[in-house]
Amino acid sequence: MRNCLLTLLLFLFASVASTGAIAEEDEHFVKVADPYIEMHTGPGRGYPIFYVIPRGEWVQLLYRKTDWFQVSSEDGKQGWVSAGQLAMTLNPSGKRVDIKDPDEKDFVVRNWEYGVTIGRFGADFGEINNGLAVITLYGGYHFTENISNEIIFSQASGTSSSKTILSLLNIVHEPFPDWTVSPFFTLGTGWIQTKPKSTLVATRDRTDQYANFGFGVRMHLTKRFLLRAEYKEYVVFTSRDDNEEIKEWKAGFGFFF
Repeated sequence: MRNCLLTLLLFLFASVASTGAIAEEDEHFVKVADPYIEMHTGPGRGYPIFYVIPRGEWVQLLYRKTDWFQVSSEDGKQGWVSAGQLAMTLNPSGKRVDIKDPDEKDFVVRNWEYGVTIGRFGADFGEINNGLAVITLYGGYHFTENISNEIIFSQASGTSSSKTILSLLNIVHEPFPDWTVSPFFTLGTGWIQTKPKSTLVATRDRTDQYANFGFGVRMHLTKRFLLRAEYKEYVVFTSRDDNEEIKEWKAGFGFFF
């Protein structure tokens, strides 16, 4: 399970590096003003330079990945150019190209959001010594500025048991997405697998379905980073006579594009 959690974590960080199609410039063509700009085979200085575009030629901007842009030269060669070199090019009106970092406007209209949160599962808000320590990886897609769905994978661990939580349906409603500190509300369902750690009595793992509701806040920090904190209440539909009610609180960081 730890290997699975690590794999998902690496996937989230790798995915957030991709920032999507060019959105910062209305003009997707720029003119080389320096003596030349260097094209790399990949988005980073560790990739070799395979072509040099001379002054006066036009370059088409195709894609952005962090501080690197995939471009196409006049003769059709495609490669990657750093944002620093593109900042020295000219747009069709003859002005220096303004390479903007993502800001709060991009945060409001984001399509994808990934993140990691930590907290306590089975404890009231702020109770650090109660419940199970929980780490959550999540990824969400925004259908509109207000509505999104998230896939959630959590691992909670304590002295007596551990729990694995998976949700493929977690609807998030954000009524005021343009607020600096934006509240949101969640409603979802999924499965909880419980593994007891008892060594004295033979115990069996069990998997139960649950429903949850909650609320929280998001806040844009800088560039593509955001802060997130939330509180949830779960109703676990067990095979016993009584359903189980569990509280959870957690906070962490996210990335958007």
